[in-house]
Amino acid sequence: MKFRIQKKNTVSHLLIFVLALFSYATSTAQHSKAGFKKIFDGKTLHGWSGDTLHWHAANGSIIGEVTAANPLKTNTFLIWQGGKPADFEFKAEFKITKSGNSGVNYRSELFENIPYALKGYQADIDGENVYTGQNYEERGRGFLAKRGENAVLEKDKEPVIATTIGNSDSLKTLIHFEGWNTLLIVAKGNRMSHYINGKLMSDVIDNDQDKRKSSGLLGLQAHVGPPMKVEYKNIYIKQ
Repeated sequence: MKFRIQKKNTVSHLLIFVLALFSYATSTAQHSKAGFKKIFDGKTLHGWSGDTLHWHAANGSIIGEVTAANPLKTNTFLIWQGGKPADFEFKAEFKITKSGNSGVNYRSELFENIPYALKGYQADIDGENVYTGQNYEERGRGFLAKRGENAVLEKDKEPVIATTIGNSDSLKTLIHFEGWNTLLIVAKGNRMSHYINGKLMSDVIDNDQDKRKSSGLLGLQAHVGPPMKVEYKNIYIKQ
């Protein structure tokens, strides 16, 4: 884990003001049901590709499992085969066990020489809700915005926290421990916002033209670690 030093004067006062307005306007998710397409049929993994030793469909959910008999050596993803979304809204319900570690990757690319591995932005999810809601770049720049942060990314610099959404621990109380939660990812241009149960948890503006991605693969993660189970259901996307 990196320790972050907040740097002054790297973001203009105007940008901070604009971000503050955005944060106020979007602190609670506002979105229409119109235009959303269901991308999981509730019964099979049709339209998805991944390691079926760790992924299957049952009881209306996509289930990712790591067991003592079938541990993971590297993170593995169940990858949606419906394209490479650019600007989109993604929503799903998820439930994860206490020991679990997962997330939804987007605007991502395949990582060479490792089957079903992705590199890119991730809406992080974990069973202890330490990281749930943050923006983490898998196999990339790492922590982009922790829960409660509006972050701005510039080339070759640590993320700058322009404004705060709220206290991480207070936001954590809105996440249902080992229960069902609703995730909404809104990606538009170089801005990416993560909501849990209708509340904005993290917000990123990526100004690093060399490292940012404007489109890419979408996938569900099963993370290396102890035995765990994660479930996703009611999965939709609007492009």
